Amino acid sequence: MPPVSTLARVLALTIAVTFSPAPAQAEEVVQIGGGRAILNLPAGRPSVGLILLPGGDGDIGIGDDGSIDRQGNWIVRTRGAYRSAGMASLLLDAGADVGSAMAYMRRIAPRVVLVAMSRGSTKVPGALSYNPDGVVFASSMLSTVQGSLWSASSLPPTLVLHHRRDECRVTHAADVEPFAEWAGSKVRVRWIDGGSSPSGRICGGHHWHGFPGRESAVVGAIIGFARAIR
Repeated sequence: MPPVSTLARVLALTIAVTFSPAPAQAEEVVQIGGGRAILNLPAGRPSVGLILLPGGDGDIGIGDDGSIDRQGNWIVRTRGAYRSAGMASLLLDAGADVGSAMAYMRRIAPRVVLVAMSRGSTKVPGALSYNPDGVVFASSMLSTVQGSLWSASSLPPTLVLHHRRDECRVTHAADVEPFAEWAGSKVRVRWIDGGSSPSGRICGGHHWHGFPGRESAVVGAIIGFARAIR
């Protein structure tokens, strides 16, 4: 029979192996308030958690296996780009509740930022009661958001990202300056220009509305904004 000290070392090693947390998957499907979401985690503890709200009707078709039926949306295409910056992201499908997503992400990261694309921005006013640390509006319905808020005082630090050539009727580039004037010091505006040749509908993910060929600039702006929030 081995000495007691040897048994103790073996037992301690067994306990450590058995109960040490498993490494997080880079991407996994989680259930959030009645709907699915895709969680991306960096290698270490994330500095910021981003909640990604797709445009359109929000239905991107996340499957149990992590497959996504509708990949065209810009915010879907770039969902994994934040890991290398040490940030977590949670991409919501239709049915996933923003308030539940906020509570989920609060357990993961010290600061939580909502990133809303196009019609996804209409969910932001109702989510402000959950106190996000910041908001990013990308190609968003700014006049609709403004009409849903009592005043700009309810906004946390906010970044507006918009392509100068966005001609979508409900997210036209001309709506940015009036929103920025209304919101005042709460808002920073980052204009995006250029990119790949647009295609498809002017309100679609592959036209200027969806930043084709300029995704890295948009992601970089979001990372810089989120890092600066304290």
